[in-house]
Amino acid sequence: LWSLGYCARLLKTNHFRTAASNTSFPGVWMLLAQHSGRIPGLFVVVKNNNFFTMPETVEDKTNPELYLPHSGVRGMTLLNREAFKRTVVVPALKVKKEIVHDVLKSLKQSVLQRPGLKRVVEDPEDEDSRFVILDPHKVPEFSLGESEQQVLKQLNVHPEVSKYHLELTYENFKSEEILRAVLPEGQEVTSGFSRVGHIAHLNLRDHQLPYRHLIGQVIMDKNPGITCVVNKTSIIDSTYRNFEMEVLAGENNLVTKVKENNISYELDFSKVYWNPRLSTEHGRIVELLKAGDVLFDVFAGVGPFAIPAAKRRCRVFANDLNPESYSWLLHNCKLNKVDTKVKVFNMDGRDFLRGPVREELSKELPLLKEEQKTAFHIVMNLPALAVEFLDVFRHLLVGEPCSPAALPTVHCYGFSKHSNPARDIQERAEAALGTSLAGRCSTFLVRNVAPNKEMLCLSFQIPPDVLYKRPCPDEAKPASKRLCTNQDASEEKVLS
Repeated sequence: LWSLGYCARLLKTNHFRTAASNTSFPGVWMLLAQHSGRIPGLFVVVKNNNFFTMPETVEDKTNPELYLPHSGVRGMTLLNREAFKRTVVVPALKVKKEIVHDVLKSLKQSVLQRPGLKRVVEDPEDEDSRFVILDPHKVPEFSLGESEQQVLKQLNVHPEVSKYHLELTYENFKSEEILRAVLPEGQEVTSGFSRVGHIAHLNLRDHQLPYRHLIGQVIMDKNPGITCVVNKTSIIDSTYRNFEMEVLAGENNLVTKVKENNISYELDFSKVYWNPRLSTEHGRIVELLKAGDVLFDVFAGVGPFAIPAAKRRCRVFANDLNPESYSWLLHNCKLNKVDTKVKVFNMDGRDFLRGPVREELSKELPLLKEEQKTAFHIVMNLPALAVEFLDVFRHLLVGEPCSPAALPTVHCYGFSKHSNPARDIQERAEAALGTSLAGRCSTFLVRNVAPNKEMLCLSFQIPPDVLYKRPCPDEAKPASKRLCTNQDASEEKVLS
């Protein structure tokens, strides 16, 4: 099951990559030399499937890439868009302009698809005709296949293919193609990024840093709506969960607006924690909640658990130690009109659990009746440290345990580099709680953070013998009282 979950995560990660993988090269296209004076758009009819060759063109059948930018851009650190211009020879089909739409529909698998490129161009010698640009990878040897020829015959189109001298510019290359052409050969090209509103967030490797400003500009050029590109320059601070960053391209404006699961949030990306990769996990936890439930969000950030929970008519207590997160949490509660349903705190996580959480549980749990279905959930999304906070639940409440069904459910997040991450996080939680969770917890793989590093969510109901400390009976003897008092003092010392 763990392996299946991990594979599913890998598939999901690959599915959301922002740049397409490279396409194989057909081995049948020709390049015009850079000094060529030929006018782009010149056509030469191909006779008997022979190539029309010219002194200024070079045939390349060995290049494994399709439409690489000019080799002269290798090592470029300051973006020069003009340097990416080059001319290639591609197949084209001459058709009457009245049936262009029908031809495009019938040959859609063979038509050339490049960013910003017209698939249909005018015929300079015949205003009643157009040329449909074909993909040389799909039309090998500049000759259409039997099935395509049959389709054209039904449309009364002559299947003869022409050569078209196509000028490619910076706008026609994909971001990964550009970066692969610029960076040293054999080095990894990272074209993926996290998008936070108008901000693209990169995690560049050391060998990419000399090209970081060019990479930032390319990412901004190739992704509409991106007006600022940043690179993380330090690891996440465990206290406030933010990190230093450098603006690589665009405007230096890090206050942004994002939408997740149909809810809007505003935040300063340089001062608070936000990870768009957690959208599915936020939704998964919120789906567990029902109207009337109570959510305690110990490390709430700007509200991705708290606000949607309040939208589901839950009572929410949300806390974050970071003053900036606290301010944006208040702002987002008002923005989403749930400020009357969320009580917001700016406290250390331990103080929040021992204060507002203990107070609310002490008040609510004894009043619950068997038929009541109110559930209490405690979310602890601070993966680097949350497991270390679990010891707070040891004897957090005093009195007789409530109904087992009413015991609070904890959703504790953590990182693991262990070969068995699920067992690792469970054992660490058991050590903090002082009891076994065997058979009464579940582990969910959230995402793969880095090679050999997983983020998981451990969910469990707090065992009654952990959560409750039974008071000494009133009829106890003085010696027993002293024993109880000494034991209590010892436990308090351990917890502190």
